Amino acid sequence: MTHSLVCPETVSRVSSVLNRNTRQFGKKHLFDQDEETCWNSDQGLSQWVILEFPQRIRVSQLQIQFQGGFSSRRGHLEGSRGGEALSKIVDFYPEDNNSLQTFPVPAAEVDQLKVTFEDATDFFGRVVIYHLRVLGERV
Repeated sequence: MTHSLVCPETVSRVSSVLNRNTRQFGKKHLFDQDEETCWNSDQGLSQWVILEFPQRIRVSQLQIQFQGGFSSRRGHLEGSRGGEALSKIVDFYPEDNNSLQTFPVPAAEVDQLKVTFEDATDFFGRVVIYHLRVLGERV
């Protein structure tokens, strides 16, 4: 059965936070299920989110809700297990809108994921994400 794999024990890191204001725009807002909060990156060529899971997982889908005008035209998902180097799992191509977008992921068993956002629609390279969900199964 497919369900959200991010749990309180999942460790997350992000490339940047707008004006270093983690209280208002920090990474915790990616997973809080609150429609009013978001992660807002600072400027840059690419932005990323790293997730370290407490156990091995089998990913099947990635769901992302951007703020229109602050999305990414291209992204890729990388994964690793047991401290190995990251390897590419899949490329994805988001639309520039406010909808929750779902991207299928070829079956991959990992304990770490890196989601990289490239070619931002914002002139300064900022990305705004309201929801980030990793769906699949615990192994």
